Amino acid sequence: FSRTALNAADKYSYLGNLNGDEEKVGTTVQTVAPTGTQGGQLVSPDDPTQNKYQRRKTTKECFEEITPVTVQGGSLRTCSFDEGVNRVSVYLKTEGRPLNANVELWQGPDNSPQKMSVYLEDGCERPFCATVESPGSSNAVAIRNTGQMEFPLTAGLEVDMSGKESGPGTSINGPARTVQGGAVYTTPFPPSVQSVQVLLKSDGRPLNARVELLQGPNNNKQVMEIYTEDGAERPFYAVIDTPGSGNVVRIVNTATVEFPLTAAVEAYIVDESIMEETGPAAGGMVWS
Repeated sequence: FSRTALNAADKYSYLGNLNGDEEKVGTTVQTVAPTGTQGGQLVSPDDPTQNKYQRRKTTKECFEEITPVTVQGGSLRTCSFDEGVNRVSVYLKTEGRPLNANVELWQGPDNSPQKMSVYLEDGCERPFCATVESPGSSNAVAIRNTGQMEFPLTAGLEVDMSGKESGPGTSINGPARTVQGGAVYTTPFPPSVQSVQVLLKSDGRPLNARVELLQGPNNNKQVMEIYTEDGAERPFYAVIDTPGSGNVVRIVNTATVEFPLTAAVEAYIVDESIMEETGPAAGGMVWS
């Protein structure tokens, strides 16, 4: 995790599950039990019609396939990679404490075409997972822990060299919605939805937005502030864990009215064994 060039062996040890690691990825079949993470369907990693974003896994499962590093409070860790890498998945978590971090894509000196400011109330229950597009060369990902020394975080990267056609947006089937500058777009989800996927993009203009996960009135469990220099070349994609009930995803276009964005939000992993709650307890009490 340094900004200097790494040899091929070091990249495999740091970044874990690369596309060439067929011994780990290509010989397993993910079956969905009655709890059903994908609607009771069998998904084979060897299926050429399924890319990594369509083979849906929880963020905790993704952490088990990479080699993470620790980022102490107030410190900075960077990782550079080859020109052939099309995008990088960034994973952040803690041992249950709050998480505050800045994630940036560097491309050359003093050039950050994409930035993210991340807050997690509980980095163990709701780890962070986002995909950063990295077209061109001289790319590096920088992760800065902006929390105190008492709040370290664990970070990991997973590279994708499958090309532009198999990006994260291929796993979203629902319609997208235009969010004008200054507008707010909210989407509630039932308790059976364990995680949701969010895709933000523009027509090539800069993208400024804030994505929030709320559980109860103005109770932020996760907040991401995003800046992208080109929302068409570098769209924002994230998977947000939504355990419990009363989850709402709120998207705010923080740019002016001249800079609309397109947002797509839909369920990612659904646990069909979790039924709707029968109703609030006596007196209407609902904890969130």
